[in-house]
This record gives sequence, structure tokens and C-alpha cells, in this order.
Amino acid sequence: MGTTCGLTIDPIYRYVRALVICFILLPCIQLSLGAKTRHFKWEVEYKYWSPDCIENIVMAINGQFPGPTIRAKVGDTINVELTNKLSTEGVVIHWHGIRQMGTPWADGTASISQCAINPGETYNYRFKVDKPGTYFYHGHLGMQRSAGLYGSLIVDLAEGEKEPFYYDGELNLLLSDWWHKNTHDQEIGLFTNPFRWVGESQSLLINGRGQYNCSLAAKFSSNTSISQCKLRGTEQCAPKILHVLPKKTYRLRLASATSLASLNLAIGNHKMLVVEADGNYVQPFEVDDLDIYSGESYSVLLTTNQDPSNNYWLSIGVRGRLPQTPQGLTILNYKPNSASKLPISAPPITPVWNDYNHSKAFTNKILALMGTPKPPVNHDRRIILLNTQNKINGYTKWALNNVSLVLPPTPYLGSIKYGLKNAFDQKNPPENFDSINYDVTKPPVNPNSTYGNGVYMLGFNTTVDVILQNANALNANVSEIHPWHLHGHDFWVLGYGDGKFSADKDEKKLNLKNPPLRNSAIIFPYGWTALRFVADNPGVWAFHCHIEPHLHMGMGVVFAEGVDRLSTIPSEGLTCGLTGKMFSGQKN
Repeated sequence: MGTTCGLTIDPIYRYVRALVICFILLPCIQLSLGAKTRHFKWEVEYKYWSPDCIENIVMAINGQFPGPTIRAKVGDTINVELTNKLSTEGVVIHWHGIRQMGTPWADGTASISQCAINPGETYNYRFKVDKPGTYFYHGHLGMQRSAGLYGSLIVDLAEGEKEPFYYDGELNLLLSDWWHKNTHDQEIGLFTNPFRWVGESQSLLINGRGQYNCSLAAKFSSNTSISQCKLRGTEQCAPKILHVLPKKTYRLRLASATSLASLNLAIGNHKMLVVEADGNYVQPFEVDDLDIYSGESYSVLLTTNQDPSNNYWLSIGVRGRLPQTPQGLTILNYKPNSASKLPISAPPITPVWNDYNHSKAFTNKILALMGTPKPPVNHDRRIILLNTQNKINGYTKWALNNVSLVLPPTPYLGSIKYGLKNAFDQKNPPENFDSINYDVTKPPVNPNSTYGNGVYMLGFNTTVDVILQNANALNANVSEIHPWHLHGHDFWVLGYGDGKFSADKDEKKLNLKNPPLRNSAIIFPYGWTALRFVADNPGVWAFHCHIEPHLHMGMGVVFAEGVDRLSTIPSEGLTCGLTGKMFSGQKN
């Protein structure tokens, strides 16, 4: 028999102790045994397609647009074997909202976490999904999201777990905008002097389908050309009808992969209960319509409690920009009605594009569900980022604290890990701007800016505050909405405000009680947004405006934390820009 602290441990005690330990560990063992590795083989290529009934070229995965939906459970490992079948350009895919804990090389950011996958090459994305929620994936090189490289990624609870709300069925809506001008032309225009803007999209897509110059709601339109138009009903652009049964509750998963448009979504005669934002539960609240910005995702509960003899419109429309794109539409089909039966009333009208009070009222209702982790009370570091439109040698750019981001050829992850000091600018980027003299309500007195690719080096496990400060663009009386997305983390949204952020005045307004956890946040025109996160995920992470053209005009920064804690980095994600032998572990 053994002894502990002078006490005899007999076999019965050992047996009982073993049983107790077994019961304690049983849920963990079951979770581990229930986890799976889900394998996918994907090929990315261009394909002729008619997303809005006009034939064009899209980026397809396995011949499919949008790309295949990935569905997994918490604890599962996703393994995507991605082959680039494009003939002349590289490709990467970012798994938007997945934190990549322990796998920063799988984040899918060219020049940050990996090299672009060259034509003919195959890259394995392998990562674990550790949090339930509504996510999506998209291209993160050039304008490939604008070209249609995106799809849904849904993470369900682990076996035996339950959501904090009830629903009978589920519908998944991936929202996007679509141009007829090809993305190469768009990209060239952004880097041309004189500057050529991409313009507003020709159509809005719901699950990759829309109608250009032709409307499902033709009989409600006063436009003769539209009212006489008949839907060109090919399978590629025919709307995805949402089939429901009366007196049921449905979970609508919404994600916005738009490249430019901020959207508003509404369903005729129906209210929605918001329950999830960016993969985090929120305190439920009811709305007639909701704003959804590029990079955001939501779950809303819809109860089919209206007249069951009718069908109803679901509409999306442009917000934050003067709309030049018609609403996107589909039908909520109450079974057993025919799906071709049009609703008896007109589609919901999108709020006026610049009614920012409407947008702010919705945004301010988003609060964390009780029990959500609260932010640290204090921050260790505060970085204030002034968003401005600038000129560099006559070219129009966006900048943060007067630095316009240009990514280096060698990915940061490898160059930081292996001490390649010549791979990027070693000078620390500016952490603030001249807030005393800079007037955010007017165009910059000196519009000139500079290029840079320095990195904000964050202390591991430190608490970081980021204040996003919006300002006037180059033209007078213009300040745009910018949706910002952070890779590798969720952050707490501590608050929003108008004008210039002041620590003395605004600090006391910050919400430390129940701020929502998000991975994307909006800054309103002439306003500021305060975020807080803990730098607890070793890697190098992009933080940028999720409007595709703005990012490629320089509107982003890069954070690095704990890279020295990574034991190894896959070589296929590193050996570009500099020769592979430089990653042998020798520092220069």
C-alpha cells in the first residue's frame, strides 16, 4: 500500500479516486473523441458565370460560385488542400473570424502569414475551429474577393452542447456586391494617376445570385425599363428562395463579403431578433432592419408569424454611400404557397443612405450576452490610428498616421521569426498623430503622405487599446464609413463617439461592463471607435479596413506578438521574396 502525508492509501481509495477523476475528465474525453478532421480538396480557377444574369468571369472553387460551404463542429480540424489553377497569378484564402490559435501560417494573408500560392502549386491550410459561430472565407490577395473568391464557413457547437436560444430551422445568407468591370481593370485604376475609382457595383448578390437591369419586384417599380423586364431565369442567377413553414422560428445566418457596400437587410412584415455577432453571443434585441458592413456576420431569429397565405420580400440595399445599385431581393416563401407567388406588398425600403443616426442606434444596441468574458480594466498600451486620404507623388492613397501600408515581398511571419531585418522597415510606426493641430473635420492642410511597412510589435499577453479616428477625406465635407477587421483575435468594442477622441473627456464613456466581442468594427464619419484586445496569440496579424479598394490603397497596419514562441513555421509559407536558405535559422 502507498502512503501520502503519513496516511495509508488502500486499493478502495485508489478506485474511488480513479472514478472521480474519470467523471471530471469525461466531458473533455468525449469532446476530444467527438472531434474530426474534415478534409477538402479545392481547385481555384476562373470560370464564365452569370451571377446577375450577365455573363462574366468569376473566381470559382471546384467549378462552384460562391465556393463550397464548410460546416464543422467546435474542436474539429479543417484541412483544405488548395491548388492554384489560375494561369498567371497567385492566390491565398483567409478564414475570416477564425483566430488560428497556434496556426498563424494558416491565416491566409499574402506577405503577412504566407507566400502567395503560385500557379500550379498546392498549399495545405490546416487549422482547428475553437469557437461556434457564423464565419466565411475569402481571397486575400489583390482584388480577388471582388472577383468572387468567397464562401461560407459555419461552426456548430460540439456534440451535446446547446445554443442559448431555440430555433426550428436554419437559413444561411452570404451577401456580396458585383461589378461588370473585371477586377484587374479595377485594380489598375486604383494605382493610376489620374486616379480611377472602381465606382459603385452593378448589383447586389444573395448567395451569389442577383439580377441586373431586371427585377423580381418589377410590378412595384415606376421605371418603365425595369417594369417591362422579365427575369432571365438561368440557374446561375435565379434567386435562392428561402422556404419556411408558418409558426416556426428560423435562425438566419448573415455574413457580408462585400468589397465596398455597407448593406441594410429587412424582411417584409417581419421583425428579427439579433442573437450573434461575429461568432459571439449578444444580448438579444429586436429590430425591423439591420445594418451589416463588410466583414461582419450576424445570426438573427425570424418567427414566421405573418399571414401564411402570402410570401414576403427579403431585401438588401446600400447604406453609407449614395446608392447607385438597385436593391438585392429574394422571397421568403411560406410553404405550401408556390415560390413563384410574388408578395402582395412592395419590398422594404432601405433607410436613407446617410441616415447615420439610424446606423448608430442599431450599433449601440449590440451588447455582450451575460457571461461573456469582460475586458481587462486597464490597458498596457494605446495606439491611436488616424484614417486619412492622402497623396503620394500624385497618387491617391489611404494612410494611418500618415503612413500608407505597402506589404513586403517576404512574409512578416518568417522574417520576424528568423531575424531577417532587411525584409521590412524596422522603424516603429507612429502610435498617434498631432491631435492638437489636426482638424478631422477638414481636408488635410498637407495631403502628402509616405509609404511604409513597419510593424507594431506588441508585448505578449499585454492589453492593447486601439482608437480608430476618422477624418475628412481629400474633398471637403466627405468622410466615409470604414469597417475594420482584426485577424487572429476578437476585440471588445468599448465605445463610439463623434469628433476627435479625447482621453480626458471620452475615457469615462467607455463601456467596460458588457462591451460586445467582435472581430470587425465600424468607424462612422468624423467619429472614433475604441477597441481593446489581449495580445495572446503568437503570430503576425493584419488589421485593416475591409473595403477591398481601401486596403489596397494602403488602409491597414500589421501587429506582431509572441513570434519567438512559435517552435517552427512551415517552409512553404515562407520561401518567397528571399531565398529559402535564409530560413535555416541563421540570423543576419
